[in-house]
Amino acid sequence: MENEIVKTVILHGFSSQEALAVMRAVKAASADPGAIAFAMSTPNSVEMKLGDVLADLAEEHRHFRKG
Repeated sequence: MENEIVKTVILHGFSSQEALAVMRAVKAASADPGAIAFAMSTPNSVEMKLGDVLADLAEEHRHFRKG
């Protein structure tokens, strides 16, 4: 399942409160909110290729969903 597409929302430049509001709104609009990965940009992630960031986030998301 490593090539499985994980729905991902990456936030950049949002305050913590704004990010939380966006995450809540996206989850409320989704039939499966737990299937969505959320991330805030970091200085490191901004320098990475988007494909690499998405792959890292998908791996982390799968790990956390397993419990």
